[in-house]
Amino acid sequence: MSAHWTIQDADLDEVIRLSAFVALFLRPGDIIALSGALGAGKTTFARGVVRAILKDDAHDIPSPTFALVQSYEQGRLPIAHIDCYRMEGADELREIGFDDALISGAALVEWPERVAQHLPADRLEIALTDGSSEHLRNVTIKGHGVWKPRANRLKAMMNFCSGTEWARATPLFLQGDASTRAYARLLRNGDTVVLMDSPARPDGAPVRDGKPYSQLVHLAENVKPFVAIAGALGEAGLSVPRILAHDLESGFLIMEDLGDRVFTTEPGNDPSLDGLYAAAVDVLAHLKNHPPVSPLSLPAGEKYTLHAYDQETLEFEAELLLDWFYPAVHGHAAGDDARNTYLDTLRPLLGSVIGQDEDWVLRDYHSPNLLWLPDLEGIAQVGVIDFQDALVGHAAYDLVALLQDARRDIPEDLEGRLFAHYCRARARTEAGFDLASFSAAYAVLGAQRNCKILGIFTRLAKRDGKHDYLAHIPRVSGYLERNLAHPRLEQLRAWFGKNLPADLRAKPFNS
Repeated sequence: MSAHWTIQDADLDEVIRLSAFVALFLRPGDIIALSGALGAGKTTFARGVVRAILKDDAHDIPSPTFALVQSYEQGRLPIAHIDCYRMEGADELREIGFDDALISGAALVEWPERVAQHLPADRLEIALTDGSSEHLRNVTIKGHGVWKPRANRLKAMMNFCSGTEWARATPLFLQGDASTRAYARLLRNGDTVVLMDSPARPDGAPVRDGKPYSQLVHLAENVKPFVAIAGALGEAGLSVPRILAHDLESGFLIMEDLGDRVFTTEPGNDPSLDGLYAAAVDVLAHLKNHPPVSPLSLPAGEKYTLHAYDQETLEFEAELLLDWFYPAVHGHAAGDDARNTYLDTLRPLLGSVIGQDEDWVLRDYHSPNLLWLPDLEGIAQVGVIDFQDALVGHAAYDLVALLQDARRDIPEDLEGRLFAHYCRARARTEAGFDLASFSAAYAVLGAQRNCKILGIFTRLAKRDGKHDYLAHIPRVSGYLERNLAHPRLEQLRAWFGKNLPADLRAKPFNS
């Protein structure tokens, strides 16, 4: 089975723009087969793909006619540009390193018909033929095997963009997160916006009580929550991307571009990070005075209702520690006694925060999802870009997500100062603010979140091959120790001392 369509009478700019869109979808192991007569534009198309991968429009991309293969290692994935015109079989392909190139990178193959029987069935075919005039081309795109759904998505994305004022913009790949969403920056005459590709999330197999994982933990299953929550947060005065164009059913958005100054790499003016993170704390204190009013509005009169961060969700997330991290460290699954004691100890702690001090829980309010906007003032200096999974829950959750940042070291003394900064802001506007109760909830939710993250990062490494996440585990484990030091968590601290002590959690394990 394949997916295919033809673009009629594409000029040079349109061919190059298509190549840049194709580059967005490239993954290791991919093959793009480029066919057409001499002078049809195969090398032009390949050049566009390579330059998009390298993010360098001026990079010299010679034809591989004589060298047979040109390799490029500097981009987001290695890519080999291969000319098969003078080849006669698989042996010659192997000799130039074709199989090795696909292990970690992708390949662009000109004259694929010369070695067609030796190419994998899973591939994208691009055929260029003469259009109605000398400078125009008809381009047929055909996706086979694993490329069929991607080719269909490519077509849908280009159709969406063509219906907006950014129809002739050039896409540039943007690094996304650990989710199924993908991003690109659209460039036109020096102006940029961000394209979000967020296909509806399939329900997946049931994992508990007949529910898939996404339902159990209330993850956004389409793009509608993002749009609804963006509108509400914008009305509350936060710097969130304005939605400029949308296709809610297909899952495409064009949004305001807030820039690249991500907190993860932004030092700010103060080396201690006080100023940068204090601004993000101020956003949370401000948000507490603008609680969510559900249901939230969507275009065309639709509504979206925020879920509660209920006990079932908190417990299920915390169990990820047992499901993934525990067996990775010990080499075997947690026994019934260890599992039951963990849950029995955690359950009343989580129950103590349910229905208390309710506020927005943006859920991933930490450095990868925060942007520094120094040209603005006040809370507007903090751009917030990831909130589609937001819930209603305890106000301490987002504060601990920020101050125990899984991607960046936050010294304990800085955490303490920023925690006090937040509590002072709350006390100024709330006569009944209970510091002791909030401190206990902060420790409980910090423990829950860090247990969840240890499980998720292990799962990303073990199941998805994303081993870079393991580098964050010592930091997350250290934050967990801070939470366990709270007197309210004495029994949970004892469980960890017996089953997952700090020195054991710090040891590398086989990913």
